[in-house]
Amino acid sequence: MGVVTFGSGARRIQLPGKTLTDVIIPALNEAESLPLVLADIPSSVRRVIVVDNGSTDQTAAVAGAAGAVVVFEPKRGYGRACLAGMQELAASPPDIVVFLDGDYSDYPEELDDLVAPITSDAADFVIGSRTRGNREKGALLPQAIFGNWLACTLMRLFWGVRYTDLGPFRAIRYTDLIRLGMQDETYGWTIEMQIKARLAGLRDTEIPVSYRKRIGVSKVTGTVSGTFKAGIWILGTIGRYALTR
Repeated sequence: MGVVTFGSGARRIQLPGKTLTDVIIPALNEAESLPLVLADIPSSVRRVIVVDNGSTDQTAAVAGAAGAVVVFEPKRGYGRACLAGMQELAASPPDIVVFLDGDYSDYPEELDDLVAPITSDAADFVIGSRTRGNREKGALLPQAIFGNWLACTLMRLFWGVRYTDLGPFRAIRYTDLIRLGMQDETYGWTIEMQIKARLAGLRDTEIPVSYRKRIGVSKVTGTVSGTFKAGIWILGTIGRYALTR
């Protein structure tokens, strides 16, 4: 992992006494969509960290030009990119960390609504549920809808938690995120966080979020091999934690 200071996030001013919110965006060949994502992030955010996960386009340059801090994690894997972003946070920790995709499928302008349950001390961990929100037709492919349903059903059976989505748009207190000891480096990152949040006794909740068709092709559900690998990995993650209950 390496850091390049294309952007310092200086365009974002945080007032004293306000909650510090930082955003981590894992990105792989998202040069086309990132300018839209970064432009829609509310000014309430202190710092945006874009983790270039081995892109072959201008993802890093575009992110830096828009004022984001750019971190390089050349070894591909969604979880690896998230972990690299977390390392960058350590020097100046925020109060809240928001994870957001770089393909413009999420609505960054809904970020303040996403963190509201945490800032009001009603929750420690918030998932943006795409299945409960306004979803553009075709934005979630059938395999993603089924995979979400199956994973959430299994979590309810094993841990009694009623999630409706494994959505990537999520917020969590920084101290709680560190306490979870996240480890998954690939497809199991989101579900690992949800399982560990319940095991750690975090107050979790969901809010409906909007969702649209992404720009470009999904690296997971957009291919047969990606869908298969993700499904096996997620089910394996559930199995590992279920066996150690």
